[in-house]
Amino acid sequence: VAGNWKMNLNLQEGLALAKEVNDALAADKPNCDVIICTPFIHLASVAGVLNSQLVGLGAENCADKEKGAYTGEVSAEMVKSTGAQYVILGHSERREYYNETPEILKEKVLLALKNGLKVIFCIGETLAEREANKQNDVVKAELEGSVFNLSAEEFANVIVAYEPIWAIGTGKTATAEQAEEIHAFIRSAIAEKYGNEVAENTSILYGGSAKPSNAPELFAKPNIDGGLIGGAALKCADFKGIIDAWKK
Repeated sequence: VAGNWKMNLNLQEGLALAKEVNDALAADKPNCDVIICTPFIHLASVAGVLNSQLVGLGAENCADKEKGAYTGEVSAEMVKSTGAQYVILGHSERREYYNETPEILKEKVLLALKNGLKVIFCIGETLAEREANKQNDVVKAELEGSVFNLSAEEFANVIVAYEPIWAIGTGKTATAEQAEEIHAFIRSAIAEKYGNEVAENTSILYGGSAKPSNAPELFAKPNIDGGLIGGAALKCADFKGIIDAWKK
């Protein structure tokens, strides 16, 4: 279960939430891996309050360049140096608002892996694409465009997050059946490329308005290995409720 805070919480609020999550999980050990992905400026401070055995730390993005005259950008090496272990790449908001192309994302993925970060790579279709029944083509193209160039060894450091764009922050959720169907397709695409063993070992997370009430049903599906959580990750009780779905 990975939380994506997006552009929310100032540094003090973020530190308070990170401590709260850490304490809640220290008191009641999770049955799954837990990651929180925070804005860049929070990373180093939050790293100091998390027990990395309980909660992993990730960034929400990194640059597609190694270093240099790129004012305002944050490199994969910088992210890693804060104590973070993960980075979210390819989120639909980055693709849509900041014009991140498959080529740009390919560079980001390579730099993240080179710097020892694990990648949470987001894929997913729009409502128009879903209505045209093109979701399988879309997600496969996104994998081929940015991560299927990796070797099997490199791909072992990639977590795939399927996010139906039409269900992010809209309150709409894919049904557990819809989510399972496309997760199974994604796993089959990975198997076709890297073989069954790699596909079985790849975590595929569902993102898109997951909350404590629907997480147990989603997580019960064989191909749904967890969630990438947006809004519900900003409240410890909600986030913990989703994590606890793995105890059901």
